[in-house]
Amino acid sequence: MFLNLTKHMEYLKLLKESFLGVLDWTFKQIFLEVPIHQNYFWGLIIISILVWTLEIIFPWRKKQKKIRSDFWLDLFYMFFNFFVFSMVVSGFYEIFNKLMNDLFDLRINSFVFFELSNFSPIVQLLIFFVTLDFVQWFTHILMHRFSFLWKFHKVHHSVKEMGFAAHFRYHWIENILYKPSKVFIIMLFGGFEPEQAFIIHYLSIAIGHLNHANLKLSYGPIKYIFNNPIMHLHHHAYSFPSKFKTGVNFAISLSIWDYIFKTNYIPNSNEYLKLGYKGDQKMSNNFFGQLIYGFKKGD
Repeated sequence: MFLNLTKHMEYLKLLKESFLGVLDWTFKQIFLEVPIHQNYFWGLIIISILVWTLEIIFPWRKKQKKIRSDFWLDLFYMFFNFFVFSMVVSGFYEIFNKLMNDLFDLRINSFVFFELSNFSPIVQLLIFFVTLDFVQWFTHILMHRFSFLWKFHKVHHSVKEMGFAAHFRYHWIENILYKPSKVFIIMLFGGFEPEQAFIIHYLSIAIGHLNHANLKLSYGPIKYIFNNPIMHLHHHAYSFPSKFKTGVNFAISLSIWDYIFKTNYIPNSNEYLKLGYKGDQKMSNNFFGQLIYGFKKGD
């Protein structure tokens, strides 16, 4: 009994320390007390301003307002999903790791499948980026294929006007599904140093912002490698051919998976394509309504 109580107190202490640690790190980023390449707070803001500036100067949908529909909602999502949710959930990830260690003696290097330490940092980053993107692409497909996951993913597809910040309008459940994939890849690849991943971090934000931006970009021949705004607009289309039962263009950063597995579909470059999904009028138009969406019967 005493040992169990002691163990419970350890977990509670871990939860508290993790929350305060992430909170402290976030404030250090805000007040520029961390190295610039690790400052994800200002890095996110700088990338967002750059992409939004491109939207203003070179808008694809010229009738769309600069402050589009749900602009402020999506901007709030951007900081909530990137920072606030991380503070809340980080402790639970730490507890899970400790439980795996305490109960099964499992550690971050217990499942090393492929050793990366013999490769150059650039090759390590490339392998990590490609593998992670494939895992996230596959996770994205699952969110469209299974109704209990689609309920939550509907929040992201409730966007009616695309803009850079729509990139981060997604249900908090998606954080729980996507973020562990990074840990999973690190577990598989021994010798990979996570601190190197800031390059991938910024690259992924930039590609994601551009995919959702009001910009007409296809990237020419490299569209078969990288996702782009035209391709991703059709992913958000209200309707698509019946042969694609659960959706099209599931690419996150790399479009190559859609071309390999024949889930690509870009019939035109109609900038005013109707967006959403059947029944999207039931979706709450405010953050708190969307926060609990997916848990009620009929969602």
